[in-house]
Amino acid sequence: MALHISTGPHLRAKDDTQRLMLDVLIALCPATAASIYFYGLKAALIILVSVAAAVLSEYVWQRLGHKPIRIRDFSAAVTGLLLALNLPANVPLWIPLIGSVFAIIVVKQLFGGIGHNFLNPALAARAVLLTSWPSHMTKAFVPVRTLLDPSAATGVDTLSSATPLLVPGTVEVRDLLLGNIPGAIGETCKIAILIGLIYLLVRKVISWHIPVFMVGTVALCSWAFGADPLKAVLSGGLLFGACFMATDYVTSPMLKLGHVIYAVGCGLMVALIRQFGNYPEGVTYAILLMNIVTPLLDRTLKRKVYGEVKQHG
Repeated sequence: MALHISTGPHLRAKDDTQRLMLDVLIALCPATAASIYFYGLKAALIILVSVAAAVLSEYVWQRLGHKPIRIRDFSAAVTGLLLALNLPANVPLWIPLIGSVFAIIVVKQLFGGIGHNFLNPALAARAVLLTSWPSHMTKAFVPVRTLLDPSAATGVDTLSSATPLLVPGTVEVRDLLLGNIPGAIGETCKIAILIGLIYLLVRKVISWHIPVFMVGTVALCSWAFGADPLKAVLSGGLLFGACFMATDYVTSPMLKLGHVIYAVGCGLMVALIRQFGNYPEGVTYAILLMNIVTPLLDRTLKRKVYGEVKQHG
């Protein structure tokens, strides 16, 4: 019998990676259902291709590398689903295929697998897709259905913007909440995102610090810039990014103070990119930049070692 010896204290928790990832998948169900409702079969195909490519990429990599097969922990499925929900509905299906393979192989596995990647895999893949194929990634279908008037949007038009940020005055708060706007398939219906957030908070999968401080910082900066803070919060991918991307365990700080600094940094960069950048939405790049800062925050804000003796003099 093998004995595993380690120093104390020993903490036990009933949750493991599989349980946490399953909770994230459940929390994403409302946004997933809304994306299929609004954008139809194409959204379902994007999600299917993205998730399948992510899971298969991880399986093949681990099989060829003679490593333990870990696809049952659902982390690859979460990455594929997050990437899919960050894509517009009119992308060709090879876009989520390439994105998921890049996210799993390059961003996750090449750095050692789950727990070792320093960037959020889905966001890093989205950034690469935005840079490589901007014509596909910066156009979005107007939803083919709406909760306001299901008979209204029978045709499909495209806009040369991934979000309604370029014309915020023409968008009503009700439309932003219900999802009657163009955008990435998972980011448009804010009610669905908030339902998922509530589930994660109730299950204690995440703490409130990152989403609240990130969204609050954007609202405050938008008000300072003379914009409508409510519409700024409900526009684009801010809520989706704050709830599901910035809160990633691996790429966010460990301590609560680190969470606050990290979230404020994310929110500040989103507001600055929106206000002064040429790109109308900055959530992806803001979170990725703060992912890079996370190791510095963890190193600076050191946790007190249990049983450590204070040094005097």
